[in-house]
Order: sequence, then structure tokens, then C-alpha cells
Amino acid sequence: MSWIVLVASGVLEAVWATALDRTQGFTRLVPTVVFAVSVTASMGGLAWAMRSLPVGTAYAVWVGIGASLTAAYAMATGQEAFSAVRVLLLLGIVACVVGLKLTH
Repeated sequence: MSWIVLVASGVLEAVWATALDRTQGFTRLVPTVVFAVSVTASMGGLAWAMRSLPVGTAYAVWVGIGASLTAAYAMATGQEAFSAVRVLLLLGIVACVVGLKLTH
């Protein structure tokens, strides 16, 4: 169950990172509310998962999922340049996350 919560928390990290960009310095209400709710849920889930997972593994997985999804979303929406090299590097992050799960 800890791994499921950790993955969900990593997905929420991508949500709050994207929402943070859209708040425009916390001047827009809806993205600010999305940021506040998702960052609270994401951190809470990470903390809960760390009760049974090692801190290094949990944090690396959480950051890896969040960072790769945030970058992929930015490329998919045209906010960042798309390239095959970037996709391969993001897949490398995902592979490392899977590797951490398999070695746990």
C-alpha cells in the first residue's frame, strides 16, 4: 500500500508544480487553490509512505515521478521543447524509479 500512496503522491507533485507555475506568483485564485490542495496531499502521502519505506528510496521515487511527469506534461502542452533526447532521458528517470521498486 505504501508504494501506491507514494506513486499517487508523485503524481500530485506534478500537479502542484504545474499549478505553481500557473499561479503567476499566487495572484490567480484557482491555480493557487489547486497548488495548496495538491501540495498538501502530495507531502502528506510522501510522509505516510515514509513510515514503511526508507527515506532515500521514497524521496527519490517521489521526485522522479513528479519531475518526469511535469516535464512530459510541459512538452505535451508546448510549454517546453520536445525532442527525442529529452524523452529518452525522462524514460531513464522512470527506469530508475522502477529499478528502485524492484530492488526494495
